[in-house]
Amino acid sequence: MITARPLPGRLLKWTLLLSVTLMFLFPFYWTFVTAIKAKPELLTWPPVWWPETALWTNFADAWAAQPFGTYLKNSVIVTLLSTIGQLLSSSLVAFGFARFDFPGRNLLFMVLLAAMMVPWDVTMIPLYMEFNWLGWINTLKPLIIPAWFGAPFFIFLLRQFIMSIPRELDEAAKMDGANIFQIYWKIHLPLMLPALVLVGTFQVLAAWNDYLGPLIFLNDESKYTLTLGLARFKTLHDTNLTALAAMTIILVLPPLVLFLTAQRYILDSSLSSGIKG
Repeated sequence: MITARPLPGRLLKWTLLLSVTLMFLFPFYWTFVTAIKAKPELLTWPPVWWPETALWTNFADAWAAQPFGTYLKNSVIVTLLSTIGQLLSSSLVAFGFARFDFPGRNLLFMVLLAAMMVPWDVTMIPLYMEFNWLGWINTLKPLIIPAWFGAPFFIFLLRQFIMSIPRELDEAAKMDGANIFQIYWKIHLPLMLPALVLVGTFQVLAAWNDYLGPLIFLNDESKYTLTLGLARFKTLHDTNLTALAAMTIILVLPPLVLFLTAQRYILDSSLSSGIKG
């Protein structure tokens, strides 16, 4: 016989969940309220929790304050091309580690995992020197091309996923005349969809929110991404809080929509198993 939980226990549980949820939502609420305030209301005490008159034109004014159309185009190019490259390269390398037996495979995979422990700050100067030698500084190439060589964490994640797929599928495909690339493209890639959506979401968030990379490699304003444009609202002597908050809300919307769209794949139970049972 199933007994219901005591009412005080359930109330405590939901109270804690609601409190934690409000703690996470409050920064987004305050940023949104700041975006529609008038300037005199920004620094008043006690704080204004909702403005007397919501200035929705602040969003349009913030967008027009700088060439955000150009910044948006650059961010979309970097995010789209780097994500495509990351998905193709990481899945292909992961397939090789999971399905090919070659001398030194495990050692090479350990070296790959060790690369995850090297912070980007350590490789920043060597990368700048390399890209400068290639003539890529002040172009979008340093933000796109490295993604086409895979990332250790994504390779590790996809390799573990592929290893959960029965090898009998590969053998059956070989008996039907499929070659290695066809097995990868027509069998493993469709089965990897939940994992690929997860990798793609991580890469989109990383590329869309990247600030340090564009700051180091880009000099020309026409090459700036949205994050660099957002930072320009903060100057040495002043910070345009209203415009900064308005553009922050606009920048948050695409990743938020992406996550809400992709979460059913991310949370799919097939992420831990190559075949749905």
